[in-house]
Amino acid sequence: MNSSAVCRLSSTFHKLNKADYVNYKLANSTFIQINTKADFMASNENCNGFTDDSKCPDETRRDFLKQSSLLTAFAITPPSLLKAAVSEWDEKASAFFETVKLSIKINGNEHNLNIEPRVTLLDLLREQLALTGTKKGCDSGQCGACTVHVNGKRVLSCLSLAVMQEGKEITTIEGIADGEDLHPMQQAFIKHDGFQCGYCTPGQIMSAIACIKEGHASKDDDIREYMSGNICRCGAYSNIVKAVSSVSKEGKNA
Repeated sequence: MNSSAVCRLSSTFHKLNKADYVNYKLANSTFIQINTKADFMASNENCNGFTDDSKCPDETRRDFLKQSSLLTAFAITPPSLLKAAVSEWDEKASAFFETVKLSIKINGNEHNLNIEPRVTLLDLLREQLALTGTKKGCDSGQCGACTVHVNGKRVLSCLSLAVMQEGKEITTIEGIADGEDLHPMQQAFIKHDGFQCGYCTPGQIMSAIACIKEGHASKDDDIREYMSGNICRCGAYSNIVKAVSSVSKEGKNA
């Protein structure tokens, strides 16, 4: 009901006596909140006379609908559901019912898990399996700190859903050493001082190993190009190239 229609209705009601008005109001279930005929007649015929303390019937109707809808929603909501929402049990229940099974091998160990479909491989490794060597840097696939190997190929784990790795073999920085014996690439990074703060180092090492396996480490320029996806904010690039080059030349990257 627009304002002009309300104004015409107002003109009609001016001609009704109090009894007629009450009967009309009961017979027609309008949502306009008017307590007495005097309240209604206080409005003029064009809605321009409404003061700041009074509302046009059209606005009053909208307010009533909003308030009644909210109260009705609370009234019909089971108390147990409200209590669950407050205690966040709804999220816990949702997490339980919305999980999928995942069988995956990580660093040689089989894992049978129940995970949410939205979980990334990076979050699975760090949050559920406590393999925190794989770092979360940009979380958007731009820094390379989260690099791991999936079936021998380097992958950005922050951009890979864990459910997509069903039946695959994952290798993280924790899985490349042979017991107490470091991987040749790890030894080379230490020897050539290929790191400073160390945050990007796990991703750098995982990428470097894959770079050699891919055949992109015969020249320094190739190493720079194919390692360009791994960012070192400390600027240790020249020493990283030396480390990768030394392992490639010595043929130690088995």
